[in-house]
Amino acid sequence: MKNHDWLGLKRELPKKRRLLLTVSSFLMPLLLWSIFSYVPWVWHPYVRVTDPGSVDYFQEDMDVPKADFYHEVAKAEAAGKAVPHGYRANPVFLPAPHRVARAFFTAFTTPPRLPNEPWLHQSLGHSIRTIFLGFVASSILGVPLGILCGTYRFFSRLNEPFIEFFRYLPAPAFSALCLAILGIDDPPKIAIIFIGTFFQQVLVIANSVRKVDPALLEASQTLGASGWKLVLRVIIPATITDIYTDMRILLGWAWTYLILAEVVGTVTGITYFINQQARYRNFDNVYAAIFMIGIIGFACDLFLAGLGTVLFPWKRKSRAASSWQVWWEAIFPKNESPALAATPVAPSLAPVTEEPASPSHVAE
Repeated sequence: MKNHDWLGLKRELPKKRRLLLTVSSFLMPLLLWSIFSYVPWVWHPYVRVTDPGSVDYFQEDMDVPKADFYHEVAKAEAAGKAVPHGYRANPVFLPAPHRVARAFFTAFTTPPRLPNEPWLHQSLGHSIRTIFLGFVASSILGVPLGILCGTYRFFSRLNEPFIEFFRYLPAPAFSALCLAILGIDDPPKIAIIFIGTFFQQVLVIANSVRKVDPALLEASQTLGASGWKLVLRVIIPATITDIYTDMRILLGWAWTYLILAEVVGTVTGITYFINQQARYRNFDNVYAAIFMIGIIGFACDLFLAGLGTVLFPWKRKSRAASSWQVWWEAIFPKNESPALAATPVAPSLAPVTEEPASPSHVAE
């Protein structure tokens, strides 16, 4: 019987369908945004005045609510005066897609209004530096502690109850303490990102370490592995790919704390740029800056995912494909053998002797 698994419940989707769905995931929101921006009768609550006519308080390029505009038109017609003219428009805080696309270039080339204001590239660089320092500080402490908690029950019972409690405390709640202790410059911002990622990091990595096959540990101990040798030569090689994936996910969490962190003390980085542009009512630059954060974060994740296939080549054919693999395989499809779908054991753990496949296995 022909398989009608169109949604991909049991089988991988065809390459063309994967490409179509991947592109559609971005095109559908863009299409919805374009409908609201370019189709006047869908949602255009204002009228942009092109000719004030006889209305005193109307000005050219002024946005007026539709009800007020048509009320003034009716009054002008009844009095036999000059009738104002205009066209339907969205609020200024919802620019059209082409304006935001243009802002990706103009936001970098337009100089700041004040001499002491940073350029956009300087603001982005400052934000990336803040993210990097906060996440590196969190990882230096969080990764080893997570490995210890996942390996030994002693460290788990000693640390995880308090960490489980502390992770529910919102990081921005510590902003006043960070300001009092660390000042108003970058240290409190880095501390907010540290607090927002460290406690999650320990728990997530500890959970990944606990997934190590107990038989692997017993075999290693039988062969004489114990103490740090067991951790360095067995636990870490067995979980390094999962820890690497956890780090990529946690880096995304660090980006989500960026805006909150940068308003602590002196407003800096991309948050300062967004606030300033919103104050000047340049909302096309605001949207462009917000999208830049997403693009930079997404590009970092794709880069780290690609780097992971270089560092851990035995995971390239993992069944749990990452986001970057979906993109890569959709754009550059290639034939895959079903026999490669299963995840092989990491070569650093134990040598594997491959046996020739039987004819029945090949037929499958």
